[in-house]
Amino acid sequence: MGLGTMLRKFGEDIEKVGGLFSEERHSHTHPGHGCHDDDSHAEYNGNRYCSFAPQSSGHAKWYVDGASYFWAVSMAIEEARESIYILDWWLTPELYLRRPPAKNEPYRLDNLLKAAAERGVRVNVIVYKEVEQALSLNSIHTKHALEALHPNIKVFRHPDHHPTGRVVSSLQQGFQNMTLNTMDIATASKDAVKALYGTYDDAVLFWAHHEKLCLVDNKVAFMGGLDICFGRWDTNSHPIADAHPGNLDDIVFPGQDYNNARIYDFEDVEKWENNKLDRTKSSRMGWADISISLSGPIVDSLLIHFGQRWNFIFNQKYTTRDIGKYQLIQIPESHSAASQDGGESFGGLHHHFRHRLQNFFGDDGEEQEAHQRQPAQNDGAHIQLTRSACPWSSGMKTEHSIATAYIHAITNAKHFVYIENQFFITATSDEQKPVANKIGRAIVDRIVRAHETGEDFQIFILMPAVPAFAGDLKGDGALGTRAIMEFQYNSINRGGHSIIETLKQSGIEEPRRYINFYNLRNYDRINTSAVMGQVEQESGVPYESARRDYDNQYEQGEGYRPNDDQYGDSQYNRYQEAAKHHSSKTWDTISACYMDSGPDLHSLPWNGSPESELDAFVSEELYIHTKVLIADDQLVICGSANLNDRSQLGNHDSEIAVVIEDPTPVNSFMNSQRYTASAFACSLRRQLFRKHLGLLPDQPCDAFDRDNWTPITHGGNAYDWGSPADRLVQDPLDPRFLGLWRDTARRNTDIFSKVFHPVPNDHVRTWEQYDEFFSKHFVMPGEESKKAAEGYSQGKVDYGHVVREEFPGGVRELKDWLQGVRGNLVDMPLDFLIDVDDIAKEGMELNGLTDDLYT
Repeated sequence: MGLGTMLRKFGEDIEKVGGLFSEERHSHTHPGHGCHDDDSHAEYNGNRYCSFAPQSSGHAKWYVDGASYFWAVSMAIEEARESIYILDWWLTPELYLRRPPAKNEPYRLDNLLKAAAERGVRVNVIVYKEVEQALSLNSIHTKHALEALHPNIKVFRHPDHHPTGRVVSSLQQGFQNMTLNTMDIATASKDAVKALYGTYDDAVLFWAHHEKLCLVDNKVAFMGGLDICFGRWDTNSHPIADAHPGNLDDIVFPGQDYNNARIYDFEDVEKWENNKLDRTKSSRMGWADISISLSGPIVDSLLIHFGQRWNFIFNQKYTTRDIGKYQLIQIPESHSAASQDGGESFGGLHHHFRHRLQNFFGDDGEEQEAHQRQPAQNDGAHIQLTRSACPWSSGMKTEHSIATAYIHAITNAKHFVYIENQFFITATSDEQKPVANKIGRAIVDRIVRAHETGEDFQIFILMPAVPAFAGDLKGDGALGTRAIMEFQYNSINRGGHSIIETLKQSGIEEPRRYINFYNLRNYDRINTSAVMGQVEQESGVPYESARRDYDNQYEQGEGYRPNDDQYGDSQYNRYQEAAKHHSSKTWDTISACYMDSGPDLHSLPWNGSPESELDAFVSEELYIHTKVLIADDQLVICGSANLNDRSQLGNHDSEIAVVIEDPTPVNSFMNSQRYTASAFACSLRRQLFRKHLGLLPDQPCDAFDRDNWTPITHGGNAYDWGSPADRLVQDPLDPRFLGLWRDTARRNTDIFSKVFHPVPNDHVRTWEQYDEFFSKHFVMPGEESKKAAEGYSQGKVDYGHVVREEFPGGVRELKDWLQGVRGNLVDMPLDFLIDVDDIAKEGMELNGLTDDLYT
C-alpha cells in the first residue's frame, strides 16, 4: 500500500471517529470531524489518531495489580546500568516494591535507586508539583529525599504555582486543611481558586501531570495505571486485613501504605509512619490496577516523550538557576519518516494480522484442533503511543490522541468492548455541557448500530462504587465526591441525555441487553483473636504501639536488626519476645476464601469468642484505578488516562497510553462460533474476568512467579490456556458465560448489601433511605467522642463492619452468607439517590470553576 493510499484510508477511518466540539476548547473527541482537517495538528497528520508518535512495534507484557508489577520494576532497576527515567503523579521514596518489608529492605525504592546511582546509573525523575493546600503528595519531600541519596539522581517538579501574596494571606486560614475532596475548594470564590493554582500562558494550572512511566537503559519501559507510591501495592486476592499479632515481621503494608482513604486520607506523607488508621479496627482499601512492560522500537516513542517533558521543564526553570546541576536529555531522532515509508495503516495492520492468521491456520482457513491452544510465536506486536498533551504540560500543541483512539476502538468493535476505569464522565451530545468528550456518543452509536442490524454486542464497564474517597457521602466533606458521582450518573442513566436514556430514546427498550455497569467489593477478617490480648498483657505493650515502633524503624530504611542492643528494650522487641510464647492457628487474612479452590469459610479457625469473630469481619469497595479498554480480544488501550474530560481533552491533565494489537493468534470462541483472537488482548481479558469472578487461585504477597512477575525482557506472560477456569471465560458473548457473570455480580451484591449495608446501594433512593439503611448503623471515623460513644450505646458498629442485627444466628449465620461470595464483582447501583434532584451542585453555586475541576 502506497503512502497516499495509506493516508487516504486513515482519513476514511478517522472521519468515523474524530470530531470537533469547540474550537475554543479544542476537543476533537466525538464523531463527525477529523483532526486531520485542523492545522493545529499539521505535524501529526501522518500518524494514526493524530498522535505525535507513529505506529511502532515491540513486545508487551501485562501485570494485573501491583505485586507482580512492582516486582518486575524492582528487577529492572536492579539490572539498570545506564539510565532510569521516571514520570509519576506521586512517587514515594519509602515504598517497598517487594513484600513483606521485613524480608525485602534492599527493595525499598530509595534503596534501589541509591544502589543504581552508586554504580553509575543516571536517574531522572519528574513528578507532579501539587498545590499544597489541595493535595498531600508532598512532592518537595520526594525531591529532597531522592536527590540527597546521590548526585546522579535528579528530580524535577512541575508545574510551578505562583499565587499572589494577597491571595496567600487571605486564603491561609480557609485553605489550611482543604483537599480536592472537600467542600472548601468547591465553594471558594472563582478568583481565589484561580489565583491559588496560578497560570501559564494564560491557562489556569488546575490540571495535573498524571502519567506513570519508568524507562530503564532505553530498553524496557513500564507504564499503565500504577504510580510508584503508597496505597498501590496489592495482590490479585486483595487482602484488606493486615494485623499480625503473632509476628510483626509479617506485616505486608507498613506505615501509611496501609491506607483506606474512605476513612483517613494520606497525611504528612514525608512521615510515612504517621498513619491514623488503626489496623485492629479498620480495613485497608484494596487497589485494582493494570500496568504493562514494553520492549523494542516502541520504547523510542516513550523516550522521545520523556525527553520532551524533561527538556521543557529544564528550559522553563533551569537555564538561569542551579547552573550545572541539571542537564538536557538527548532525545532520540524521530522515527516518523521510517514509519511512514515502511509502516502500516490501520487497514494495513489488519491485513498483516490476517496474513499471520493464514500462516497459523493454513490457506484454507481451517482451525487447528481445539487442544492446540497455545498461541504461535511472532516478532512482536503493533504498538502505538498516544497522549494528552498541550502547551502548559509539555510545550507542545494540544494533542488528544488517546481520546481519538478510544472512540476509534469503540466505533470499530465488532463483538464487545470492555472498559475498566477509575472514572466515567462523558457526553452523548452538546446538551451535557460542561462535559465535552464524546466517548459516550460513540458508545451510543455503536449500540444503536448493533440493535438495528441484529448483532450480538456487549459493552462491559467497570468503575469504582465511589470515585473519590469520602466514607459518609452525606457529609460536607463529600461534596466533591458527590459532584463527581453526579456527573457520572448523568453520563450513565440520568439528566435527560445520558447513555441509557439516549438509547431508550433511540428505540432500545432494554439497553442492559447491550451495556452494563459494575463495581468491585471484597471482605476480610481482621486477626484480633485472643492471642493479641494475651501478648499485649504479657509484654505490657499494646499491639498498635508495637506496630508503630516497627514502622518508625522501617522509616529509616534500614529495618530492624533484632540482635542489635539499640533495639533491645523497644516496644517492638518486647512485643515480639512475648509473641514467641503464644501460638494461634487464626489466619491473618482470609481473602483466599473467595478465590478459586479457596477454603470453606466455616473451616477457618478463630482463637476467641464467636462475638469477637463476627466483629472482626470487614468490607470495603475494591478501588478500581485501572485505565484499560479491550475490544474484541484483539486490541488493548492501556495507560494513565481516565475516562473523563481531565484525561481525554488534551489541554487538561497530561496522560500517555499505548494501543496494542498483537498479531499472535490464539484459538478461541466468540458468540459460540470459532474465533481467532490476539494472545495479548485475550489473555489479559480472561485474566481480569477470572479475577473478578474468583476463578484465580489465592496470590500470597511473596508468591514470585518467574513468568509473570518479571520484565518483558525476561519473557512474556504465561497463561494457562484451556484450563477449566479459562474455558469458563473464553467466550464473552456465550449465554452461559453471561449468565455466570451476571449471576455472580447479583449474588455478591445481595450478600454484601445484607451483611455490610454499603453505600452506594440501590436500596437508597433518597437521603431519608440513606439514613435508614446506612447512617443509623455506623459510627463514622473522626466522629466526636461523645457522639461516637452514644452511637455505640445504640448498637452502632464501626464503619465497614457487619451489621449485627442482620444475623440473629451469630457468626455461623454470617459465614453461611459470606460463603456465597465469589471474586469481587458487584452490580453498580444505578438507582442510588435517583429520587434526589441534585445530589451535589446546590452546594457549589459559588464556584464557577467546579464543573471543569470535577469533570
